[in-house]
Amino acid sequence: MLFLSRCRKRSCWHGKNDPAAGTHIFLWWLFDDSRLPAGIRRAVEDADNAVLISAASVWEITTKFRLGKLPEAAAVAKNVPLWIEKAGFAPLAVSPAHAQLAGAWKQAHDALAAFPIQIMSR
Repeated sequence: MLFLSRCRKRSCWHGKNDPAAGTHIFLWWLFDDSRLPAGIRRAVEDADNAVLISAASVWEITTKFRLGKLPEAAAVAKNVPLWIEKAGFAPLAVSPAHAQLAGAWKQAHDALAAFPIQIMSR
């Protein structure tokens, strides 16, 4: 999920119901991809916001690269934590309470994708 705490306009919430949106947004940001919605780009660029990437996104990038679904992300997939740092983002810790909640969900993929990225006011 993608959470933009400061953004109140609907245009900032593209992909909010798509669990994979956070991972895509992270990759689109790294690759300066034109698919990154303008409202999300502004929120990421806003110095008052902190961008947090979860382990679920790291897992997704690495897994999809290994399966041949993200060949363009080879450099990122080899060291995702480094790329999180290079982007000026921070890791989002998943607590035991988060893990228990995710584990209770019926579809494991949805559980893994529940917390990929957050953009929060500092």
